[in-house]
Amino acid sequence: MNANLIFLVNLVTTWYLVGLIWMVQCVHYKLFDRVGADEFIKYETDHANLITPIVGPPMLIEIATAGLLVAFAPPLIPRWVLVTAFIAVVAIWLSTAIIQVPCHSRLTGNGFTRADYQLLVGSNWIRTILWTARGLVLAYFASKLMA
Repeated sequence: MNANLIFLVNLVTTWYLVGLIWMVQCVHYKLFDRVGADEFIKYETDHANLITPIVGPPMLIEIATAGLLVAFAPPLIPRWVLVTAFIAVVAIWLSTAIIQVPCHSRLTGNGFTRADYQLLVGSNWIRTILWTARGLVLAYFASKLMA
């Protein structure tokens, strides 16, 4: 297996997700409380249907390549860094499954509530910070691999 190619795919996928999560955190989620009660459930349902194909495949690629990197470490990248980066991906998935998806489900089922909205926006910082940290670490090691 070509460890450098796996690393490149992981790097690109992670940075795609970094950009996406910052847009969601700073723009998209900030608009949820402006939709209005009559249209919110449709808006939230459309959000879930439209965001899934944009975020789902890259997340799957990211976790798969992060796992492969633990097994096939490129030269110059300590295995502990790759294990830590993989743990960050797992934490992102856990946060998504345990916190954000249930918030979205409640918002879809019950309509807008301030409590679910605030939990969604506040807890999404977990993913935003973890993805950003992963991206920065991977970028640092990409620069080392290119040197």
